[in-house]
Amino acid sequence: MEHEPQKPQHHLVKKIIFITAIVLSIFQLYTGGFGLLTPMLQRSLHLYLILILVFLMYPIKLSKSWRILDFIAVALSVSSGIYIFSTYETLLFRVGAPNALDVFFGAVTIILVLEATRRVAGLILALIGTAFIFYSYFGSFFPSVFESSNMSTNRFMSLIFLSSEGLWGSTLGIAATFIALFIIFGAFLNATGAGKVFIDLAYFFGGRYRGGPAKVAVVSSALMGTVSGSPVANVSSTGQFTIPLMKKIGYKPKVAASIEAVASTGGSMMPPIMGAGAFVMAEMTGIPYSEIIIAAIIPALLYYLSIYFYVDLEAAKENLRGLSKADLPNLKETFLAGFHLYIGLGFLIYMLVFVQASPMFSAFWSIIALVVSYIVFYFKKVKWNFFIDALIDGAKGMVLTTVACATAGIVVGVVNLTGVGVTLTTLMVNVGNTSIILTLVVTMVACIIMGMGLPPTAAYILLGVLTAPALINLGIEPIFAHMFVFYFSCLAPITPPVALASFTAAGIAKSHPLKTSITSAKIGLVAFLIPYMFIYGPELLAQGKVSAIMWTILMACIGVFVLAMAMVGWLKRKLFWYERVLAFITAVLLISAGMLTDIIGLGLLVGLLALIYTTRNIPVDAVDTNLELTK
Repeated sequence: MEHEPQKPQHHLVKKIIFITAIVLSIFQLYTGGFGLLTPMLQRSLHLYLILILVFLMYPIKLSKSWRILDFIAVALSVSSGIYIFSTYETLLFRVGAPNALDVFFGAVTIILVLEATRRVAGLILALIGTAFIFYSYFGSFFPSVFESSNMSTNRFMSLIFLSSEGLWGSTLGIAATFIALFIIFGAFLNATGAGKVFIDLAYFFGGRYRGGPAKVAVVSSALMGTVSGSPVANVSSTGQFTIPLMKKIGYKPKVAASIEAVASTGGSMMPPIMGAGAFVMAEMTGIPYSEIIIAAIIPALLYYLSIYFYVDLEAAKENLRGLSKADLPNLKETFLAGFHLYIGLGFLIYMLVFVQASPMFSAFWSIIALVVSYIVFYFKKVKWNFFIDALIDGAKGMVLTTVACATAGIVVGVVNLTGVGVTLTTLMVNVGNTSIILTLVVTMVACIIMGMGLPPTAAYILLGVLTAPALINLGIEPIFAHMFVFYFSCLAPITPPVALASFTAAGIAKSHPLKTSITSAKIGLVAFLIPYMFIYGPELLAQGKVSAIMWTILMACIGVFVLAMAMVGWLKRKLFWYERVLAFITAVLLISAGMLTDIIGLGLLVGLLALIYTTRNIPVDAVDTNLELTK
């Protein structure tokens, strides 16, 4: 698995990467603001530029003599792109009857995409793409339930390479349009220092309180994560500031790393952007964007409240203090340094929510607003290379999502061509007729496994096609089904054994990766519970009467506090094991929407608090926690 790009040594290679990245970002900005090319041309130009970057930035790991393969791959990428553009006017007319060059360049492009995926996203996703191609050719040899007719090369290439249903389908289209623009937007935020303003403002308002740096991590990572949509990238940027400070005031390394990983992962679920996931869901389902972000508000609120409560109780348990006044940033200086941030983000929200402009158009003009306001307000302090830096970082940030979406496009094309998607849906529906919960669990596991090697949005695109239809056929409303799939696609970066956000944070904190990922899953436990609960309690997605929704929010907020108590094992004193079990049960009842569960949960909570407060002077360490309370 080659996740980290190697630094190219040759000057010419550096120059090609530089030029390609600039061209790619400018192309995305131009089409975002002034109109897209036709779908195949937009997507092919985007993909082939990305492939050039991949084969130069991620050289093959054999020996220097094998580097010639990278340059051959670059040459083939350029040739394939030229072929698409030069034959585009006649290409679509040959669907069903590809010529020899169509087959050749189609095969070359598919091989290049799979190899690029192996280098950037890892072997597993590349093997999944290969397995689906194998299935399309040898479907007749599979067991009866999955049996399909063997496909000819002409038919395969017609769908995957010549039409807009396979490689050039909407899956890659999403990566080549608004996801690319939001990645560039995030790059400009960082290049202009707006990302640091996020963090400094959070430090000023929360840094002085107990566990302050951890609370700052929660807030700043949520704000940055909703734009970037990449938990790993978010940890890599904000974690460099927050994790050392958390360790400095006394958080254990694995806890500090886990807090940052969980906070960064939640950014993909945070409205209004949700790492571009909200726009993807709107396009896949036809549900209005405004309805999706309203539905996502309550789960996102509960997610971050649970982390905040965990951080606060952990600080109380370990008697951790906040930062001294001398260590806090100056509010006036910090606020005055962020006018471009307020204008850029404010303009984005205005365009999306009030004007209801397209995501690409909104992102483009928000970048313009950000850059212009940065230059106007801070002209004397501007480091003029920021624009080039942002274009290059933006292009590099597109690499993982693009190759993942390209491979996902091949998979989706084969699913549609062979009908295996219908087969999977039928199997899941048959399981659901026995137990809907079992179908939800199977869907959850599939989402987490797929999300281990993919960015959250890319994983959702693939699983939304494969699993969401089965949930809908079981009678679950589309918005609930897609939200369920989306949330679990987002949680893979903190779910062991392959938890990339946790592993990245562990590297910064110098903690054990597996122990860090286990702690991350514990801190983010509420996110594993909520999707099941909103399937049965629509109020958690803001569906239903306003009074019922407000009551559900109140009970759920209390519930996530009690859940944090159970996870940390602290409220005024250390909790006994049976108190933690009781707290967990109480939390589940309160988070779950329903008057009966709320009444039972409140009753248990009153009893639990009475028990804790009447015995708070008894040290838990002084007694056998497996026995009843004694003197």
